[in-house]
Amino acid sequence: EEEEEEEEEGAVPLSVEPSPVGCQLFGYVGIEAVLDQMKIKTMKTGFEFNIMVVGQSGLGKSTMVNTLFKSKVSRKSCQPGQEERIPKTVQLQSITHVIEEKGVKMKLTVTDTPGFGDQINNENCWEPIIKYINEQYERYLREEILITRKRKIPDTRVHGCVYFVPPTGHWLRPLDLEFMRRLSKIVNVVPVIAKADTLTLEERAEFKQRIQEDLKTHAISVYPQEDFDQDPEDRALNDRIREKIPFAVVGADQEHQVNGKRVLGRKTKWGIIEVENPAHCEFPLLRDLLIRSHLQDLKDITHNVHYESYRVRRLNESNRPG
Repeated sequence: EEEEEEEEEGAVPLSVEPSPVGCQLFGYVGIEAVLDQMKIKTMKTGFEFNIMVVGQSGLGKSTMVNTLFKSKVSRKSCQPGQEERIPKTVQLQSITHVIEEKGVKMKLTVTDTPGFGDQINNENCWEPIIKYINEQYERYLREEILITRKRKIPDTRVHGCVYFVPPTGHWLRPLDLEFMRRLSKIVNVVPVIAKADTLTLEERAEFKQRIQEDLKTHAISVYPQEDFDQDPEDRALNDRIREKIPFAVVGADQEHQVNGKRVLGRKTKWGIIEVENPAHCEFPLLRDLLIRSHLQDLKDITHNVHYESYRVRRLNESNRPG
């Protein structure tokens, strides 16, 4: 008996082998109903999406946001008739709306950055933006570590930052490189070429190639990052997106009549530039990335990667002796 007890004490627990992925069921269980449950719950509670737009004045940031969500959600739309003066420093302004489509509610927060890159001396003009993003992480962390915390913590973290590159047709400026180098470490940065209708197709292609080379040379990882591709299908899809980045976009929040149809576009003397026509610009690609295909991925990477690295850093700081 003593020998048996010794054997039992020193015995290694048997590992249970997982069953094969495609386990054959004998009948209908109803597992896929969980998708319906998730959909119903999301439609009841809604979800949050926070987007930041960064770039110099006059690049069409407000118009682009209105075009993305087909509603007047930008800072300028909410404050019509006010004379805009260039701020002496970067001033961040956030506006929140609830948008509903087919029963799904989205609490959308748009953060604008007036004053960014508008001064003669733009040294450290990204610091207020970094401070704001970290403040939202800190706010979420404080709620999360409470002993009695809310069932649903309000999420004000920035899920995506759309950076507007001026359509110079040459290369990225030091300001653009420094901003994306610093910000890509703490938030999902999506660069776009603003007002792409000011460039010819050849200029647009050359400018895009130079930007891609600059990003690679300076080891700047913009969204979607290669390190976070989860499987071969994701990698194939994201590789196609990475080939197109930065998107050459045109924004417009006015409708025009084209061949008997109402389309969003910019009217010029030589015709109408349709923003939702892939032959005219790459706005549809940006919209699909931010809303239709990668919105949840943007939120997941914000939570699991950017916020997680901030959380680890802050907790390590608080646990240091002295």
